[in-house]
Amino acid sequence: MLSLLRIYVLPVLAILVACGMSCLTSAKVSAAEESYPKPPEAVRKEGVPQGKITKFVHESKVFEGTRRDVSVYIPAQADGKSPLAVMVFQDGHTYLKEGGDFSATIVMDNLIHAAEMPLTVGIFIDPGHKGDSKVESPWRNNNRSFEYDTLSDQYARMVIDEILPKVAEMHPLTSDPQQRAICGISSGGICAFTVAWERPDAFRKVLSHVGSFTNIRGGHVYPALIRKTERKPLRVFLQDGSNDVDNEHGSWWLANLEMEAALKYSKYDYKFVGSEGGHNGKHGGSILPDSLRWLWRME
Repeated sequence: MLSLLRIYVLPVLAILVACGMSCLTSAKVSAAEESYPKPPEAVRKEGVPQGKITKFVHESKVFEGTRRDVSVYIPAQADGKSPLAVMVFQDGHTYLKEGGDFSATIVMDNLIHAAEMPLTVGIFIDPGHKGDSKVESPWRNNNRSFEYDTLSDQYARMVIDEILPKVAEMHPLTSDPQQRAICGISSGGICAFTVAWERPDAFRKVLSHVGSFTNIRGGHVYPALIRKTERKPLRVFLQDGSNDVDNEHGSWWLANLEMEAALKYSKYDYKFVGSEGGHNGKHGGSILPDSLRWLWRME
């Protein structure tokens, strides 16, 4: 019997294992190989009015000793009097960059012109940095993880009590939480969810790209909290890729699937869109126009 096992079964198992490893290797998609179509709404169109962008530096009292760059987009159709809807973007620099993965202001110009989202002020916030030293990239601002990955109301208080009043001096903003959205990528994605989770009185729409719902600073508890907490009046759009990060903090892909399952169980108004992508904005950017249409739909 052992001889037959050696002759027939073990070689077959070896072939199956080798095939499986080969299949897994071929299924892995590198960031360089990822390719998603650029949406037409991310390209400037003739006859579409362009919104105006104003920038300022914000020094926070909530996160004492930190500074951050803030860019404010006001649509061209704004009259300066009527309150506008609000959409806040964490890691604002990556959403703001024209020709980048998102080109968010171009998308907003086109969707607003087509009446596919309301007249909306876009607030693009970079993470905070302590000290005067320059950093090579806003991604490396030294207070980013503390601000974005911490499960508390601190970041929400900074946005609501400090930044929104400054922006309201430029143009009136709505106080209707149904007309306020918040968005982010990676740790900025879980940050967006935390703001709405902590303050549904102020924000009720969430867009997360490759959100870090893992145990960086305790974010892995959200699926359990969602299941055990009375449903909050939130609308949530999640995007992630099956080749997202997998490290000591957890698997980003599995964490997003857990979030999806919890939102479904608790009967939230949610949507999850997955891909084979990795930890970047390529897939999220390709579906940004449809994500915004879904988020801002009138239902």
